[in-house]
Amino acid sequence: MNNFDVLIVGGGAAGFFAAINTAAQNPSLKIAILERGSNVLSKVKISGGGRCNVTHAEFIPDELILNYPRGEKELRGPFHSYMTGDTMQWFEDRGVPLKIEDDGRVFPVSNSSQTIIDCFLEEIKTHQIEVLLNHAVQGITNENDIWELDTTKGVFRAPKLLMATGSNPKIWKLLETLGHQVIAPVPSLFTFNIKDSRLKNIPGVVASDVHVSVVNSTLESEGPLLVTHAGLSAPSILKLSAYGALELAERQYKFQIKVNFIKQEFTACLQHLLEIKTAFSKKLMIKSAQFDLPKRLWEQLVIAAQIPNDLRWAECNKQQLQAIATQLTAAIFNVAGKSTFKDEFVTAGGVELKGVNFKTFESKQFKNLFFAGEVLNIDAVTGGFNFQNAWTSAFIAAQQLSK
Repeated sequence: MNNFDVLIVGGGAAGFFAAINTAAQNPSLKIAILERGSNVLSKVKISGGGRCNVTHAEFIPDELILNYPRGEKELRGPFHSYMTGDTMQWFEDRGVPLKIEDDGRVFPVSNSSQTIIDCFLEEIKTHQIEVLLNHAVQGITNENDIWELDTTKGVFRAPKLLMATGSNPKIWKLLETLGHQVIAPVPSLFTFNIKDSRLKNIPGVVASDVHVSVVNSTLESEGPLLVTHAGLSAPSILKLSAYGALELAERQYKFQIKVNFIKQEFTACLQHLLEIKTAFSKKLMIKSAQFDLPKRLWEQLVIAAQIPNDLRWAECNKQQLQAIATQLTAAIFNVAGKSTFKDEFVTAGGVELKGVNFKTFESKQFKNLFFAGEVLNIDAVTGGFNFQNAWTSAFIAAQQLSK
């Protein structure tokens, strides 16, 4: 029998952060991290394109919560206790300098996720926390206020237990058998697969600020738009995928989106085009990109409006101007499927939030059972927000685990 004071299931960001902060607050505790895989911190390794997007430079809790499609209301209190600035200070105090990029994302100055991993491994070593690999949990029971975990490498016991397993269906199933309600997971943060002649030959083109909406839905978002080999991506699409995770899953990822490439109303666009017609009368329409759009994108929209390649602005009639205005302000694309965003797989779903006390991240049903990170039905848009949920929930849970 392996006895500990605190058992943490999951060798990811939330699990390590909880273990380290628990040990820092109470060095006398015997703590173990149980990881089902053969390595730890694998999601940290690949996050932010291998640079690790640690958090986001949003320092107002009421603004920060707006980036969480699920968990917005529940995280308001926790973010007042442990915030993005606290996270940044934590890493700086341990010799990991951070930087804020123009879009607000926070990375280590080294531009390498290994810096974050090395920091964690050094802290684990300092606090003598045991990290046990290839220990997949197969059963969870509680008797006489002691948690007993049956794993592939033996039985482990502890009075306090933290689940930080991320999106793990087997663990969710075990928690359901204990009596916790679990929301079935669906993908979040994904790109849209679109086959369309307007996009086919221009992968890599970026429209800097667009408005995207799902047809016959209230879902909408704004931001940069990237044309990929498979369809469309970038923050405007990823935000839409996160907030629409449940609805788009119900539609089996087959739906239409409307893109306003210039964020203008149709009538305002038409008026603008009439002015351009006068100012650029002798120029070819297809060769004179407007509204700060990339030239290749402009060309494709002009072609889609069925405007001849040799047509000059002066020769353009009302119907042709209306056609290009429609492409600019209300281009319809058929989405048929999704693709994972890079290697960062995020899900909507997990432990139902009503069953958790968000002052402590403790189960309302079981004393000394805690949760941290994506094991909960909390997820965020891209930009370091999912990690901030991990750091906040783990830190607050650690305050209880250390008592």
